[in-house]
Amino acid sequence: MKKLFFACLLLSTGSLVAQVRMPAPSPTQTIKQDFALGTIELTYSRPIAKGRKIIGDLVPFNKVWRTGANAATIIKFTDVVEIGGKRIDTGRYSLYTVPNADTWEIILNKNTGNWGSNGYSETDDVVRVKVPVMKNKNYVESFTMQFDAVKPESCELNLVWEKTAVKLPIKALVKDRIRAQIDKAMTAEKKPYWLAAQFYNEYENNPAKALENIKLAVKDNPKAFYMWLYKAKLEKELGDKTAAMQSSKTSLELATAEKNDDYIKMNLDLQKKL
Repeated sequence: MKKLFFACLLLSTGSLVAQVRMPAPSPTQTIKQDFALGTIELTYSRPIAKGRKIIGDLVPFNKVWRTGANAATIIKFTDVVEIGGKRIDTGRYSLYTVPNADTWEIILNKNTGNWGSNGYSETDDVVRVKVPVMKNKNYVESFTMQFDAVKPESCELNLVWEKTAVKLPIKALVKDRIRAQIDKAMTAEKKPYWLAAQFYNEYENNPAKALENIKLAVKDNPKAFYMWLYKAKLEKELGDKTAAMQSSKTSLELATAEKNDDYIKMNLDLQKKL
């Protein structure tokens, strides 16, 4: 009878243990950033300092690190990018690092099936980039990676832990592809004058060509207050303050009718400078 009782107790205890869930000590984070004409997705585990000395100790210098905890950190590109002057095709890569006191090496490796750095081979490296170490003003308890300075053709991947920070510059070459799309779209019946105006101004640094297109854009969209303000800014840049004032007044009138406080303020601010 006693044996039966203890057997039942062990079975019930085992079933209780099997149902217990606890938070992961190094929780996984996935972040996704729109960039260029695609996205970058990063999946990594975030270890916590917990009073330990990390960089140069728990994470030793001059040794390949998984750049997080648990499985290797994975970065995925859906558009072609450029890192360290090298073209990186679309796809998934492991992201390893080699920390040192003054510089880190950041590595993209084509083997994405490793657990941490186990199985890492330099022969699978796609690119290695040396980046300088910066001192972070605030102490960061959990290892953190994030995208920053996101622009049409460049961004940075920041890696921060304790007071150590490094940045990986990422570039994209999209200007020629956008120009080709615009040239093709201009042969259609409905032409993308608004997009063309933005392209020539912001990518080609050609405000005169941009103004030609924005004039046609507002002709097709006479109530688009945001286009009228863009037109006013281009006219101001080209030195035609009289035309800029008239365009801004049109934008202000339309924005007021739509009760768009942001564009009301932007127009009033612009008019003070004309």
